[in-house]
Amino acid sequence: MKQFRVTILLFLCSYPLQAQEPAMGGFDLRATAAAMGVVSSYLDAPPRIGAVGDGGLRVVVYPTLKLGPHWSFTGAYQLMSRPYYYESFTTQLHGFRGDLLQGTVNYARVSDRGSLSVRVGKLSTAFGSFGLRYDSADNPVVGLPIQYGYYYAMVTNLGLYGAQLDVTRGKWDGRLQLVNASPLNPRSLTSKDQYGNWAGGAGYTLLQGLRIGFSAYYGPYLDRHHRFFFRGEANPNTLPARAIGVDGQWANGHWSLYGEWQTFHVPYKAIPDYDAHAGYLEFKRVLNPRFYVAGRAGYRNGSGGNIRQTYEGAVGFRATTNQLFKIGYQRDQLSSGPRPHENTCVFEAITTIHPLSLGWK
Repeated sequence: MKQFRVTILLFLCSYPLQAQEPAMGGFDLRATAAAMGVVSSYLDAPPRIGAVGDGGLRVVVYPTLKLGPHWSFTGAYQLMSRPYYYESFTTQLHGFRGDLLQGTVNYARVSDRGSLSVRVGKLSTAFGSFGLRYDSADNPVVGLPIQYGYYYAMVTNLGLYGAQLDVTRGKWDGRLQLVNASPLNPRSLTSKDQYGNWAGGAGYTLLQGLRIGFSAYYGPYLDRHHRFFFRGEANPNTLPARAIGVDGQWANGHWSLYGEWQTFHVPYKAIPDYDAHAGYLEFKRVLNPRFYVAGRAGYRNGSGGNIRQTYEGAVGFRATTNQLFKIGYQRDQLSSGPRPHENTCVFEAITTIHPLSLGWK
């Protein structure tokens, strides 16, 4: 879903505001399937004690239904094994998990001067920028940035229910989102302790290939079944979390760079507040049409001196336009816990498919 929030406008609308041609519609179905094999020191710790090798599968399906020049339905459904991403090595037993990452009704208009869209349904968070690149085919390495994840992350990769406004004007782009839960703790529509949360951001393209941006979120995050909801805690709706982040992207020739830095404040009453800041810098260098090298360095520094640093590198080989293979290595340095560092070696095979595309007037 590369550059989903802004460039989807061009995909949803084929005509400028003044266009009078007959409306066009269609249905499109794409998918990314990935398999991985991993050897990691994390795997010999609970809940997995024994073999240090394992494997996993991940499939993400992207259906799109276009109803004329302005209206459409888009979705992203993920089926993922446990384990797959590194965060599940020590938190999840074996099994599969299915999640609707996105599912929205969209209205969009595009002109030569800018664009506007409104989306309602299940959305990726408007905070941060990695949500634009969560597909395995778009992620140059295998793991996730240190603050992102599906289980116990500062910024969730799972969807949130609500509405979002996206606008572009010249070199500016912006987004504003109202959802049912915090990116710290996504909630289903049937869950208790749902509270409105705001998120948004803006960016400016300084020149072709170079963009800078910022984002923020604010709202209650805690629920009464949360692992950090202790006896004597305040009503969750009186504990709004907040975060601010900056991000940047640069691409020129064979090089590309991504970076983010974010700060978080998570309030409590029964225990001390939690404050953290985190960031990463990522690069990719294309060596030739088939090979590239990539790396990512990240850190998270939380209250009480809980510091984690990660360093990940990967070599990618594109066998065909639809097949990508990665070999990667990640080293984690930890300030707390029984071991000061962890090591992970991984192989990932990715196939993108486009089984169906229909269009009509």
